[in-house]
Amino acid sequence: MTGITVLVVVVILAVAVGLILRRRSGAVRTIASTDSDDLLPLLVDAGVTSGTSTILHFSADWCGPCAAVRRVVHQVLADRTEAREVELDIDAHPNLARELGVLSLPTTFVLDTELRRRSRIAGVPSAADLRSALDAL
Repeated sequence: MTGITVLVVVVILAVAVGLILRRRSGAVRTIASTDSDDLLPLLVDAGVTSGTSTILHFSADWCGPCAAVRRVVHQVLADRTEAREVELDIDAHPNLARELGVLSLPTTFVLDTELRRRSRIAGVPSAADLRSALDAL
């Protein structure tokens, strides 16, 4: 009987954690930017330039959901000229990913014109949420 009770508790906890992670996936979270001085040179080395709002997303060849992020970003930027996209391979830019705290793929950041982080999205965002993040700049 104890074994069944433990099994039921573990299953309930697993379902709860799964639902929480699913709910957070793709959600746009606003960040209070406290970027370090080490971040700007890494961004510039990766080809990110100031002057326009930027959607920076990390991806990899082996990441399936990264293609979905690419489609959403292209959809959002199709009617915008004031923002641009920068896609970085996490394997090619590990120092920048580490500095930004990227722990999973896909991870997307919305940067303002001065390359400060304004929003962070883990997972695949909806087009409406990504538009709202850009409009907030």
